[in-house]
Amino acid sequence: MDKVGNLQILESIARGLNDWRKLAQPLAARYRAADAGSGGAFVSAVAQASVIAGHDVPEIRLGPGLVDVSLYSVDASGARWVTPKDLDLARVISGLAREHGLTATPDEVAQVEIGLDTADDATAGPFWAALLTGDAGNTVHDSVFDPTNRVPGVWFQPTDAHETPRQRWHMDLWLAPEAARTRIPAAVAAGGTVVDDSHAPSYTVLADPEGNRVCVCTAVDRD
Repeated sequence: MDKVGNLQILESIARGLNDWRKLAQPLAARYRAADAGSGGAFVSAVAQASVIAGHDVPEIRLGPGLVDVSLYSVDASGARWVTPKDLDLARVISGLAREHGLTATPDEVAQVEIGLDTADDATAGPFWAALLTGDAGNTVHDSVFDPTNRVPGVWFQPTDAHETPRQRWHMDLWLAPEAARTRIPAAVAAGGTVVDDSHAPSYTVLADPEGNRVCVCTAVDRD
């Protein structure tokens, strides 16, 4: 599979894919629709365009006044990547959105991924895959993915073997870079603290008032 690196994806966004933002795995867009009819017509047009392009129909969520679209390709191992075909379809979808009168709100895209510190993901992975997806085989490299995306993905953060600490689970909240710049201070103003921002804007570690940690992640400054 011909994968596209994060830097190339960010360059493509800067050169014209303004509707889209890169999250953990997918390229994501959110569109605002004036009514259910225009949103539904847009969804139908995207599905038809995907088939014509020889692309799997992307993940689409149609809700009151909005349409979320996520684009990625799946390789033979089950891993999810953005490919040139995804970038091409993103351009087509952006054009269809304009034709149907939808408005892009890229700062609103988001993805929650759950992280677990473990010294042995090969042992922990099948359990979480079976529990969350119904199939212990839905492990890919260092992650668990539900093929139908009913639940967030779980990735295993490597750590040395040690006694169980207070917190081994944490959430990764993937945001558009411009959203992260406002969301982090909002969380701090609501009682949180910045634990580590030395890797920002790639990720910033926050803690709630009780010390529970969460990472706010963006695609910036990643390989």
